Amino acid sequence: MKVGIIGCGNIFQHYLKNANKFSHIQILACASVDAAEAKAKASEFGLRAMSVDEIIEDREIGLIINLTPPQFHAEVSMRVLNAGKHVYSEKPIAISLEEAKQILDLAAKKNLRVGCAPDTILGDSHQACRKIIDSGLIGQVISGTAFMMTRGPESWHPNPFFFYQHGGGPMLDIGPYYISALVNFLGPVRSVFAHVNNSIPERVAGAEPHVGKKIPIEVPTSYSGVVEFQNNSTINCNINWETLKHSHPPIELYGPQGSVIMPDPNQFGGQVKVFQSDGKDWEDHVVAERYPFSCRLVGVADMVYAIDKGIPHACSGELAAHVLEVMLAFEASSKLKQAVSIQSTCVRPHLLPETWD
Repeated sequence: MKVGIIGCGNIFQHYLKNANKFSHIQILACASVDAAEAKAKASEFGLRAMSVDEIIEDREIGLIINLTPPQFHAEVSMRVLNAGKHVYSEKPIAISLEEAKQILDLAAKKNLRVGCAPDTILGDSHQACRKIIDSGLIGQVISGTAFMMTRGPESWHPNPFFFYQHGGGPMLDIGPYYISALVNFLGPVRSVFAHVNNSIPERVAGAEPHVGKKIPIEVPTSYSGVVEFQNNSTINCNINWETLKHSHPPIELYGPQGSVIMPDPNQFGGQVKVFQSDGKDWEDHVVAERYPFSCRLVGVADMVYAIDKGIPHACSGELAAHVLEVMLAFEASSKLKQAVSIQSTCVRPHLLPETWD
């Protein structure tokens, strides 16, 4: 599959650095609204630089990776689909449920595939966690916790402003990793009961070229809630950019026969720990390392493989749309001061086959 990329920002190099590991994908070109940026990235990685119009219309390219800012994900993905190409988007798939539905409806009409990050759910450690849960080692998961708490990206990111604009914030930026991981482990969500707020009204950029500039805040920066899954598991979630330091593991799940500590769902690897009823303490779980490196392209690789074989792909548009509804439900629940039912559903992502190289 010949592949093009639209968007040459901070995440771009993470997709390109492992591109040569997948023989069934060839990234040909990149495009950006900033022509100079596209030319610089094309030169660095041996690609062709194109305009956005050119890359969308190029007949040689069959799939486009959409790495534009979140506010433009839906618009760009719709253009790609209308041009008859498959699309794989950075997270989130869109910033509204209406946009997500339009993308999925158009893809179905044109018999095209939609994929969406995060693909960290396909990482070695998270695949191992999924197998632990599916095996019944700790029994049916009853409850758990998910914590993503930092101060925010303004101290290090070269362009932190969009993180605090509509379509940004910790939930839509980092939440997809955590909610997608939980759906991967537990299945689709039934309801959300939550509270959101913004306790730090002013942020200041700390990295060049915007050091010292004030950042307007348009979104909540703290989300706390209870997520109820269709399998009756309940997870306490805290996702915020208001915390300097904490000691909680990213995800813990509790069953009648034991507990599991999951590593950071924003990464592909990490230590998995298991406690069982007949044990004395946490034990490290051995993880088979097929690709312990950071590999932001594996979701695209699985998608292209699935297109060729005529089978579902793991990081599907349906999964991403369900995760988006769950994330948006936090703010909706906070405004209503009551639980919000989730209307969509999805199929749990498949495990990668043991023989998948």
